[in-house]
Amino acid sequence: MREANNIEELGALPIDYVGFIFYPKSPRYVAQRPSCTLPSSIQKVGVFVNATKEEILNKVKDFDLQVVQLHGNESPEFCAQIGQAGLCTFKAFGIDEDFDWAAVAPYIGKVDYFLFDTKSKHYGGTGLSFDWEVLKSYPYHTPYWLSGGLSTDSLVEACRFEDERLYGFDLNSKFEIEPGIKNIDLLTQAITIIK
Repeated sequence: MREANNIEELGALPIDYVGFIFYPKSPRYVAQRPSCTLPSSIQKVGVFVNATKEEILNKVKDFDLQVVQLHGNESPEFCAQIGQAGLCTFKAFGIDEDFDWAAVAPYIGKVDYFLFDTKSKHYGGTGLSFDWEVLKSYPYHTPYWLSGGLSTDSLVEACRFEDERLYGFDLNSKFEIEPGIKNIDLLTQAITIIK
């Protein structure tokens, strides 16, 4: 998110998190903090790809972030260092039908949540869903977020996916007017479906 008015509209919805993407190659990249306020009940998430610890902590301070979401090749030790700075940490993994769950094992205990997105050659979202049946073979207890092309249509099915480790839904590209600008009406529909 980067437009103050749109962020404040989001703040009026019963949501828990708002994300800011600090990956310069993303069409949603935000360079400076929007001049707006959010309710204290909404946590601000910074999304990073292979950033240094110093870069991350500078953005945490500048944007008053509570959560750091790591989408690159960050090591388990690096993730733990971010968590030790008092931040909630998410580590993203691209999932496909051949995904090896052993890849997430070194991060257990080093992050608070995993985020499972559709596998891509590039960093960031694809706007496409992966086959959620793969998640039935997820063998660990760390809670996770579901990402990857979620829409009002697919949310109906996602809400029926029974897994107590599924913590939340990452709603992004299918709920945008353009990159970085959310469609408030569509998000309102999504919240109704989820509730």
